Amino acid sequence: MPVEDEKLHAILETACSAPSAGDLQPYRILVVRNQSKRQALSNAADGQGFIATAPVCLVFCAEPKRSAAKFGERGQQLYAIQDTTIAAAYAQLAVVAAGMGSTWVGYFDEAAVRQVLDIDDTLTPLAMLSIGYPAELPEPTSRRKINEVVQHID
Repeated sequence: MPVEDEKLHAILETACSAPSAGDLQPYRILVVRNQSKRQALSNAADGQGFIATAPVCLVFCAEPKRSAAKFGERGQQLYAIQDTTIAAAYAQLAVVAAGMGSTWVGYFDEAAVRQVLDIDDTLTPLAMLSIGYPAELPEPTSRRKINEVVQHID
């Protein structure tokens, strides 16, 4: 089932409303609907097939020079990455709010993704988010207990 344009627009608006250092939004979001390109992205991600079968793949690319212009090396090395992943996380939450499912993909061959999408060296692909209506609900995975993750400092 395709993702409706208005829902996709709302997801992208939510991603673009994410906070970023200096409100620079040092990222680009590439929307990939083309089946052959999604298949090529799947191949670049070690054959993770859901990338090809989901109707939309959002590719979140950092724009490090945009952050570096204001914040120097820390902006380039850290803020651009943080800000891009925050935008992707906001998009993932918006997908759920729209009644759909998503899968975050960070395991991929960056050079292959660059080639498939003709991404120049000013952008760094950091994450792909496959979105669509799930055919089935996955089994819950085990998670660490909160007291194993959270430490209170007094």
